[in-house]
Amino acid sequence: MDEEDTRSYKQPCPQCSEVHWGISDEGKFYCKNCHTIIEKTQEVDESNVIMLNAKIHSINRGLRKSKKNECGWEWYICEGFQFILLKQAEALAALGIGSDIKDKVMCNLWRLFLRETKQAYCKTPIRQKPQLHLSQESSVASSDVGSKSDVCSTDVSTKSDGEILSQSSLGLPSSGHSEVSDAESASSAPSGSVDGSIQIKKKPWHQKMSMPMTLAFCYLSLLWVRASVTLSDLLRLVFYHHIPYYNPQEFFPEKTRMYGVDIHIFEVQQFPVYSNILTLASDLGKRLKLPQFPPITETCYYHPNVLCMKYLMEVNLPDELHQWTCFVAKEARMDDVTVLTYNPGLKKKMIPYDIQAVAIIIVVLKLIFLLDDHSEWQLAKRAQRENQGQNDITIFDFERWYMTTRPCMDEARRKLEEENARFPWYSESILSYTRKSRWRLMKRKRMAKNLQGQFSKLAGAAPDAGNPGPSSFVFNWEEPNTGKICFHAHSLEGITQKDKKPLCHLKKKYWLNTVKKCSSNFCKHWKQYDESQFPSSYRFVISLFSTVLRVEPNVIHYEVSLVEEKLFSKIPTRRPVKRLRKRKL
Repeated sequence: MDEEDTRSYKQPCPQCSEVHWGISDEGKFYCKNCHTIIEKTQEVDESNVIMLNAKIHSINRGLRKSKKNECGWEWYICEGFQFILLKQAEALAALGIGSDIKDKVMCNLWRLFLRETKQAYCKTPIRQKPQLHLSQESSVASSDVGSKSDVCSTDVSTKSDGEILSQSSLGLPSSGHSEVSDAESASSAPSGSVDGSIQIKKKPWHQKMSMPMTLAFCYLSLLWVRASVTLSDLLRLVFYHHIPYYNPQEFFPEKTRMYGVDIHIFEVQQFPVYSNILTLASDLGKRLKLPQFPPITETCYYHPNVLCMKYLMEVNLPDELHQWTCFVAKEARMDDVTVLTYNPGLKKKMIPYDIQAVAIIIVVLKLIFLLDDHSEWQLAKRAQRENQGQNDITIFDFERWYMTTRPCMDEARRKLEEENARFPWYSESILSYTRKSRWRLMKRKRMAKNLQGQFSKLAGAAPDAGNPGPSSFVFNWEEPNTGKICFHAHSLEGITQKDKKPLCHLKKKYWLNTVKKCSSNFCKHWKQYDESQFPSSYRFVISLFSTVLRVEPNVIHYEVSLVEEKLFSKIPTRRPVKRLRKRKL
């Protein structure tokens, strides 16, 4: 019916310059593209109205006219983060981790956070009191948001602060429970949410929810279920958009619009850093007063013996090195269940399991090959002479491994730099700080999209291959017809002894990263990584694992220093004997 009635009106829209008109229930023309209402109305035949005995003034439905409702539904900042956490939990469950991470783990963590920050599940929530008169539109909007995020409503008045919450009690804070003064101040501020201007001024800062904090929730949930995903794997999945993180407004419901202050809260303009997410997860576990996590046994993915085997396969090293990594982990007491299991109550830092496993492998390589730019090449020449003979066993050649791995590492780093440069920070939806700038941004985006399409046709660019499937491995050394040598089955015969010698013998030629650890709590020069002071072989191994984990080299170097401190602190050192003076009689 709208197409027939608006067919004769060909004037473009004054806002978006589109000719796509529709007629509202009130009889007014509006643009279907940008929803702009103009003064033109539909011509009504009075004779037909009299014959049908219809009352025109009874038509009371149509587009919302108030400025507040033009921006969409009323929603709170915690509702937005809850919706993002829901989408992240669904993405993790879709990767094969299981539905328990959504229903039983992340759900309870979010409820504990809301109760700890006094936003819900307590007798007196902060800035919340019951409001008697509720508008019909806000109540419908709240029910729609709750239905879209698959949560149930909760009566917070019946809950006590110390009561254990059940699984079915998860819900959003109702939009009807808000303080009048806060609502008035939020409505006057440029924000799509109700409490956006209040949230951005909230103190202390550690109580504020943020997008990196959502990854902390995800990592704690993965650690609780002991899933086969480390923190570096989680950040890689986030980078390739397998887990929602960038441009979160695209996952919001259509009428939950974001602008103004909300952009500062939800917008992501930088990649998450490994150390920052690990610190946030550790602080979150302490703040929520979580109990001890499930024990990390030898069969668990986070155990160093399992992770060391995984990363030995990743960097194409022999499988025989695994018994040495187990030996080092046992001697340094890094395979103890009580040490590996995360317990927030002990107020210890969370262990970076993947970086710790990589550091153990580097210590083993230093024990066997020394990595001093001399011993490893001498052992490589000996292995080449042995392999030239008629032997059934192929001895591991460090030089050949270096020549095979170095081009693959350089290619992986080049691809990573290109992916970082071409990363799509922009979103399909328009983000504007004011309502007036929205139309200007829409016009600019439309022009940029048309120009991009025209240039791509002229340049003949290849179509995008799409998002690659999720994988926990960066390199694949067993691909056919690639010319890559697989060193997994190579032997260490002649390089290592079958019977493991004590550490006192191994320490004779071993060089430490730091000769002496500084005892000052403020001086941290021993954590710094100056490449010019270390051999090139050691720098190559650090760079290789840095490419695999996508962390800074100094992070791995610091963890290697900690492993060496734990490993060699057990060896007693000779102390000078104090001579006693004889008393004179």
